[in-house]
Amino acid sequence: MYKFLFVIGFITVFTFAAQAQVTDTAVVGKSDTVRKASNTAPGSFAPPIKKEKTYHPDSLHSPHKAVMHSLMVPGWGQLYNHRWWKVPIIYGGVGLLAAAVIFNQKYYTQFITLAKYKRQGIAPGPNDKYYAEYNAYGSGVSESDFASAADGNRRNRDLSILGILATWGIQTIDAYIDAKFIHSYTVDNDLAIKVTPGVLNQPVYAQSTNVSFIPAIKITFTF
Repeated sequence: MYKFLFVIGFITVFTFAAQAQVTDTAVVGKSDTVRKASNTAPGSFAPPIKKEKTYHPDSLHSPHKAVMHSLMVPGWGQLYNHRWWKVPIIYGGVGLLAAAVIFNQKYYTQFITLAKYKRQGIAPGPNDKYYAEYNAYGSGVSESDFASAADGNRRNRDLSILGILATWGIQTIDAYIDAKFIHSYTVDNDLAIKVTPGVLNQPVYAQSTNVSFIPAIKITFTF
């Protein structure tokens, strides 16, 4: 009888000891998991957070001034933003478009005048305007031909003028963006890059192939 009670008591003590050991292990594992998760950023594959970026607003640089400078003179806003290399690009584009305007205006005036000569049925004299051009084209060119050529030059001239206005507007927007998003904040230069090998799962359309994974390279930028 006493031996039976002793065996029951021994089993009871062993059971409580084993249960306590399991509880301690679970608590330790949970604590380690919490400690590890607290050192990472949100997200399953996010790297540990080392240092937050610091922004320093530049109160002396005004996007409004950059826009007003660009509206008054093309490229002035870029000079205000210290983007010197953009100025030759702006004036190169404006210069080409201005040359196109002058070229097409010249020939528009010429062809519309020659069309008037044809419509009136008279030939210009040696002292009249476009006398040499009228003789160079010959009598085989009709009034409608000259009118069509004049319409083409007028269309190209108008498109070139619109191009100049569009370039003016684009360089104004560019000056605003530079002043607002580049000069408004000074960002630190703490930039790092990490390249690690990895694998990708096979796409759905290629799952019938023998290869289950695709070799890949993972590139991580840290700002």
